[in-house]
Amino acid sequence: MAQGQVPSLFTADYPRPQVVRASWMSLDGSWEFGYDDDFTEAFPARLERQIVVPFPPESPASGVGERGFHPVVWYRRTLSPDELATAGWRADGDRLVLHFGAVDYRADVWVNDSLAGRHEGGHSPFSFDITDLLTTDRDVVITVRAEDDPLDVGQPRGKQDWQEEPHGIWYERTTGIWQPVWLEAVPVEHIGRLSWSSDLPRASVTLELELARRPHAPVTVDVSLSYEGAVLGTAQWRTGEPRSTQVISLPRQTNGQAYESLLWTPESPRLLEALVEVTDASGQVDTVSSYLGLRSVGTDGGHFVLNDRPYYVRSVLGQGYWPESHLAAPSSGALRAEVALTKSLGFNAIRLHQKVEDPRFLMWADRLGLMVWEEAPSHFEFSSTAVTRLTREWSDVVLRDRSHPSIVTWVPLNESWGVQHISHDFAQLDYAQALYHLTKALDPTRPVISNDGWEHAESDIMTIHDYAITGPELAACYTDAPALESVLSGLGPLGRRMRLLASASRTAPVMVSEFGGISFAPSHDDGTAWGYGTAASGEEFESIVRELFTALQSSPVLAGFCYTQLVDTRQESNGLADAHRTPKLAPEVIAAIVRGDTVDTSGHRRPRKPAEQPHDIPCGQPNA
Repeated sequence: MAQGQVPSLFTADYPRPQVVRASWMSLDGSWEFGYDDDFTEAFPARLERQIVVPFPPESPASGVGERGFHPVVWYRRTLSPDELATAGWRADGDRLVLHFGAVDYRADVWVNDSLAGRHEGGHSPFSFDITDLLTTDRDVVITVRAEDDPLDVGQPRGKQDWQEEPHGIWYERTTGIWQPVWLEAVPVEHIGRLSWSSDLPRASVTLELELARRPHAPVTVDVSLSYEGAVLGTAQWRTGEPRSTQVISLPRQTNGQAYESLLWTPESPRLLEALVEVTDASGQVDTVSSYLGLRSVGTDGGHFVLNDRPYYVRSVLGQGYWPESHLAAPSSGALRAEVALTKSLGFNAIRLHQKVEDPRFLMWADRLGLMVWEEAPSHFEFSSTAVTRLTREWSDVVLRDRSHPSIVTWVPLNESWGVQHISHDFAQLDYAQALYHLTKALDPTRPVISNDGWEHAESDIMTIHDYAITGPELAACYTDAPALESVLSGLGPLGRRMRLLASASRTAPVMVSEFGGISFAPSHDDGTAWGYGTAASGEEFESIVRELFTALQSSPVLAGFCYTQLVDTRQESNGLADAHRTPKLAPEVIAAIVRGDTVDTSGHRRPRKPAEQPHDIPCGQPNA
């Protein structure tokens, strides 16, 4: 797919929606493909098979559909000079950049038999300027070798199984290319990365701009911000440095009685258009279309705060697996539908679990209004290699996504995966602390949860995973502040310590960030369905789910919740919808339950009023 003009604010298929250019070409589609189970380092003379990129070879959508252990795979794609022209490339001065959204786990890329570069990290993007490897008027051959050892538990792998067949809460592996590949023609002096942040009290936006290299001579940068066609602010500056920062004033936002009309919220997801131009000494211009949202997030006095006001979080766990394409999204339309489904079921947030999602998902969350908790895929062993890998990959992810207004929380660790001895191993505790502070250094504007679920190091939000299967059992720990404190300062569900640091904040908001997980799978008659609890009928499923939601909604001390989970994922049949995204109850019924339409919450944090709950149930003990 090629574009011939500067794209508008929302270009559904463009792989990197906050840095959009006119001249590009998608390389998704048919590639030559082959396995290399003998770890051959030599270039393959021929690749006998075909694969549909960006779908992993384990998935049916790839056209390969083989789920066994194949640690090394090869890809090849040949492009004609006419195809390069379609991408907008001219041989008389333009540069041509080859982009990969994500390749799991290690990638070597050649162009015309010359190494273009290497990348390690299965969830982070990378690109290479391949201009100097091209030959005028000749075909271009792109070759990719991807290595993903299924037994290497020191790799950040998330929910990808280390056994040959999925088991428990672990699913099919994703080997090789699984996010879009594209070519982009750019001027010599061009933008490599940009990020936006907003300062509501000062009525301004800050742009951090990074050029692809130090310019040969100073360049001129022009920025224009607008909303619905009206210009809100502009800036121009000259720089000879590869990185520059500029504060752009928004005079319209200085009116304190009207400034909220431009703010981003899930209910009103307003976005500003941005046009950024870099002009070099010869007059060549790199033009980028972008967007941003004006909003602030934080915590205050036990509340999660959005735009300086307490905001109650109604979240759901999303794992981003599809039966036909696994971790890769079937299409941009499927990503939009996932966001729309989540909102239609009454949620205002989603916790992306053990996966760094396609940036187009975040675009749709920005556009449709859905808050996102972004979480790093875990490694499962603690070692210096694992620490180095996750630290590098997580840094790349935060830098990639920190401009999205929908992202409101960062989660570098989950349930002590990879730090299983954190409660008594100081090295593992130091690692969790380091990830917290690293994330805050890269992005000081959002809350960070050091270790979601239990055994928290320093965290801006205290989160609890509680899979009690009855309402009274679930409610017992959250009836009032003393009951909640007994959990946080002692043993929580499954007998886990919640706080590991004596210095941890006692005023951080508290959320139950996993609960429910009720399996209802009438189509599973082979005994493979799995959940934390089960329902035999739709009526029983509705009754149990309603009781669990009401138990948490009735608590006067919680700042929000996250239900497990949005859709069935492989053998985990505990979704509110099945794997094909069909809700198991009428959407309006689920939405009413999620919103707590029948729960009296006056006087609570939202505000709301505590409901009567039994006080004779032991709190903070391991669940049966």
